Amino acid sequence: MFNKPYLPIADQIALLRARGMAVDEEAKAAEYLQRIGYYRLSAYWHPMRKRDAASGSVLDGFVDGTTFKEVTDLYTFDGRLRLIMLDALERLEISLRTEVALQLGEMHPHAHRSLALLGPDFAVSENSGEPIKHVIWLRSLDRKAQRSKDRFAEHFRTKYPQEHMPVWVAVELLDFGPLSHLVSGMKNTNLARIGRDYGGIKPPHVKSWARSLSFTRNICAHHSRLWNKPLVNQPALVGADIPTALQHIQHIDGAGKRLYSIASVAQYMLNIANPRTSWRRRFVDHIDTFPESPRIKISSAGFPANWKSEDLWSD
Repeated sequence: MFNKPYLPIADQIALLRARGMAVDEEAKAAEYLQRIGYYRLSAYWHPMRKRDAASGSVLDGFVDGTTFKEVTDLYTFDGRLRLIMLDALERLEISLRTEVALQLGEMHPHAHRSLALLGPDFAVSENSGEPIKHVIWLRSLDRKAQRSKDRFAEHFRTKYPQEHMPVWVAVELLDFGPLSHLVSGMKNTNLARIGRDYGGIKPPHVKSWARSLSFTRNICAHHSRLWNKPLVNQPALVGADIPTALQHIQHIDGAGKRLYSIASVAQYMLNIANPRTSWRRRFVDHIDTFPESPRIKISSAGFPANWKSEDLWSD
């Protein structure tokens, strides 16, 4: 049973000290705990906790030398990291929307509404007895089309009250989640054309990368910890048909599960979609500001030792 008591901020600081964390500036620590919260910050001091030598389980106490400032420095680093990643993800979302609209719109203005013009993944149900994925996806799209306050949506409803939006209009209602579902529901022939526009990505990788980019976008948009968070939707990066610039990731133990893999995918796609962008430099410069501490390391985010020398990241 849950039996942990409520702790006022002064008691929270006392608990941290009792567990071995140095809190040198108590007033500043109280401000952080008041503004951010103990539980949210706990995700950032988790790597600094001791582990049982026999079982490897995490203990309550902190590794010797742990300071509250280390925690807040890491928190600040992660917040800026999310903003930098969101910049890339926004550009890729718009780019991918356009690719989808061009591919489907060429077949029919309402190709996104016709299962005959889409792939088999949209014709299955998540659970027995439920509607197929395409039906559920369309219902969500139609709700957005009816409720959207965007001027383009209100204009379309006023001028064409009995019509559905063509795909090149409808995609503007889709954030990365529904967009990635539509990508997964497209035919391989269309996905292959999209993949060619991104440097020869194969259809399974277009699907996988879109899902992983969407997952990462949700982490960033909901202000969750990003820097070392395991990716539930990992980008597929195995096989000889992976672009050359990304093949080094296959040889990094666990790299595909962490930030480095999806940041590399984003950089690869963004370099093609927007070759004049300075995003790569801003990302590299920010990673260089990772807090210096013997208790945390950037390799926990999947970064290999010489990652900046890879063609993907070098000048």
